[in-house]
Amino acid sequence: MGYKVPIYQPSLSGNEKKYVNECLDSSWISSRGDFIGRFENEFIKYIGSNHAVSVSNGTVALHLALVTLGIGPGDEVIVPSFTYIASVSTICHAGATPVFVDSLYSSWQIDPAQIRKAITSKTRAIMVVHLYGQPCEMDEIVKIAKEFKLFVIEDCAEAFGSEYNGKRVGTFGDIACFSFYGNKTITTGEGGMVVTNDETLWDRAYHLRMHGLAKYREYWHDVLGFNYRMTNICAAIGLAQLEKADEKISAKRKLAQKFMEILKEYPVDFHKEVQGTFHTYWMISILVENRNVREKLREQLKSDSIETRPTFYPVHTMPMFSQKYQKLPVAEDIGWRGINLPSFPTISDEQLELIAASFRKFFKD
Repeated sequence: MGYKVPIYQPSLSGNEKKYVNECLDSSWISSRGDFIGRFENEFIKYIGSNHAVSVSNGTVALHLALVTLGIGPGDEVIVPSFTYIASVSTICHAGATPVFVDSLYSSWQIDPAQIRKAITSKTRAIMVVHLYGQPCEMDEIVKIAKEFKLFVIEDCAEAFGSEYNGKRVGTFGDIACFSFYGNKTITTGEGGMVVTNDETLWDRAYHLRMHGLAKYREYWHDVLGFNYRMTNICAAIGLAQLEKADEKISAKRKLAQKFMEILKEYPVDFHKEVQGTFHTYWMISILVENRNVREKLREQLKSDSIETRPTFYPVHTMPMFSQKYQKLPVAEDIGWRGINLPSFPTISDEQLELIAASFRKFFKD
């Protein structure tokens, strides 16, 4: 159905058409062309990293990062259960085993104390997920990783532009991944990025992304690689989006404050910014009293043509992982009670009033 207030819609108000037309006029529309390098270079400047490899989507970015680090069968990767499935499925696709840990109520992010408890002789990496735009506790996580000689993979799919202690996410771990799906803060339609400060890892990721094509002989492949390349058209859109990134993030943060104001009288708890961090509010999210209230509230909003979605269900409860019973109370509680509200930066005052009216109707009837 069409919604008067969708959960998200991309803002394409910059140079997107101009740059795409340049691609069409030049005929460079596939995975070669000037915009690929321009987007990669401007992206690492923005987040403060050294190297970038553009890819076709955020999920393959995670898989490429894992393979680049040499993670595979027999290895364990610690990951939060409260995350999107791609964080976990890519670990499995690499042949490794995901080890689920719980999250913190304060931030909804992976709990460093639970990471420490989950480490075994098979642990090779920690995958942190900066969920919904709120950074994880990176100082403590990096400290644990160094102590146990583990890799840190940052899943920044939802946290472009977010900061921890004044430093942008994607620059703390060994390797980091971003998504540019249509509902992300900056989008290329489909697309992703692998970033790292390590030149060797960058070289490995680039090599694997390009079918394992050897540098020293044309059409000679010296490893089994992948076709994970981004198109020049996607990169052109990404470059235009990047030019307006600060404007988009500022608008999203202002929107979060507006929601907190218009809903302050109702029994909802917001996913808020933690001290020392810069939350980009990819999704503006709330917790209600219980699962029953959540479903009824979402039905009310839907009947008023307002789209919402539930927060992510904990992955350890899904059929393919639930054979090994595990209780992760924080992940389960947030997963059952959470709602993502419409979070696009160009939302109008009229659309906000529709949302406010729907909440009034629900809580006062």
